[in-house]
Formats: sequence, structure tokens, C-alpha cells
Amino acid sequence: MQSKQLIETRVAIALLVTILTWGSAFAAIRVALPAYGPGELALLRLMFAAGSLTIYGLFARMRLPATRDLPGIFWLGFFGFGFYYTALNFGEVTVISGVASLLIATTPIFAALLAMILLRERLGGRGWTGVLIAFTGVALIVVGQQGHLGISRDAILILVAAVSAAVYFVLQRPLLKRYSALELTTYSMWAGMLMTLIFLPGLVAKSHAASWKMLATAGYLGVFPAALGYVLWNYAMARLPVSRVSSFLYLVPVVGMSIGWIVLHEVPTRLSACGAPVAVLGVYLVNARKRAPVRVPALVVELSESTGR
Repeated sequence: MQSKQLIETRVAIALLVTILTWGSAFAAIRVALPAYGPGELALLRLMFAAGSLTIYGLFARMRLPATRDLPGIFWLGFFGFGFYYTALNFGEVTVISGVASLLIATTPIFAALLAMILLRERLGGRGWTGVLIAFTGVALIVVGQQGHLGISRDAILILVAAVSAAVYFVLQRPLLKRYSALELTTYSMWAGMLMTLIFLPGLVAKSHAASWKMLATAGYLGVFPAALGYVLWNYAMARLPVSRVSSFLYLVPVVGMSIGWIVLHEVPTRLSACGAPVAVLGVYLVNARKRAPVRVPALVVELSESTGR
């Protein structure tokens, strides 16, 4: 039987690798975009991710989905991967990686709001205060992305991607009762990949000109932030309390902005930099509010499995 200290050490390593890979994904997207384009990169990333999880699933003897669940898996693939990755990539054409990671970090806010509407969950006074503060920070980031007063279309597109991810996890609830996180994530990724096959002709054409370094970057996005990130996150979730593990999510934007600054020399505007701590504070208040242990915390944790994104 493993000692408690050994288990905690392994969990700490798993969380460290997960946060680093998820935070690095935004900079990696910016690196690979010039070679492939937004839609083509989304397809290539899903090909690597779905393939990796399928190989792992074969060794783990993963079950096949039931026919009755295929329509639900289709929509999960659309919102959680096909549309999400495509919208995020198009947004990052102009939005720097650090700002993109901050905008995606607001996904739990949208999940909480959707849970309130669809699952009749209550936010409470502290939760609503957090929502207002978070959206104030988001507004500063979106406006500041252009460097002057105005609305950044691509920043809003990344926010749409965050909403799409939130929809994914709300819709995922019923199916998680019948499938493991690995199984449902793998099926959803395959569905998302099939939807992005419309970009296959462009991917084939652009792959001839892309260097092996760009291909390796796309492979990294699929295998590490996506596939490996999910496995390590689930490993930690099975061994530590939900609240303790989910607190690590607030490190993702920090890693994302740091890597973007060091590797890509991306410096956010002053207005976006001011909005960053405001948005993070709002997300923290929503998730730290006192409430009964109902489904919103689970939604927030499950939601994080896809933002590594």
C-alpha cells in the first residue's frame, strides 16, 4: 500500500505538469498559427489528441459508446472541441497568448451562470458580486487588447470559446453518470475532429509548406495540453479533495502570461494588465462562495479539463 506522502508527491508532480502544459498551450497556438491557420490547426490538434487518447484507451480497455448516446456526444464534440478550438485559434490570430489565457480562465463564470439557468443552482450575493467583478475585468481586457478604447473582435471571439466550453460541461453532466472522464473525453474529441474535417483540404495543402518544428508544435498541443493534461488532472482528482485541486486552476493564466512574455516577448497593454487581476478576483469569488456541495463545484472542476487547452 502506497504511503500518503508518496501519493501526495505524485499528485503534486501531476498537477505541476498539468498546469505547465495548459498554460503553455496558448503560446504554442500562436507559434503554430502562421504555418497552418486557425481551422487547420484545430483539426491537426484534435487528430493528435484523439489518437493519443484512443491508444491509451485501447490499453485501458475503454468501452465503446452506446448508440443512444451518440447524439449527445456529437454536441459535446461540437461545443467542447470542434467549435472551441476553432474559435480560440481564430481569436489568437491577434490576441496575445497571455490575454487569451486570462479570457479562457473566465469559463467557470459562464459555467456557473449556465448551471443557475439550466440546473437551477443559486449563486448568492457573493457569487453575483464575483460575476460583476469578473466581467468588469474582462471588459478591461477586451477593450485594452487593441491598445486604445475600442472593442477587440478577436478577444470577444475567445470569450465565445469560453462560453462554448461552459456549455460543453453543462451538457456533459448526464453522460458522466454512464461514462468515465477518459471515455467521454475521447469520444467527444473524436466527434470534434470529425466536425473539423472541413479543414482537411487546407491542412493537406499547408502541411507541405509547414516545417517539422510546426508539426511538432501541433503535436505537442494535442498530446500534452489536451490528452496528457486530462489524464494527469483526473489522477489528481481521484486522490485529493475537489476544492484543493481546483485551486490550482488560478495558476494557468499566470503560466500562460509568463510563457507568452518570455518566449514570444508579448507584453499586454496597461489596460489589459489592469483587467487581469480584477477578472481573476471575480472568478475566485464565484468559486469560493459558501454554499452546499451541489453540482456547480463539479462543473467548475470538469470544465478545467478542457481549457488547457
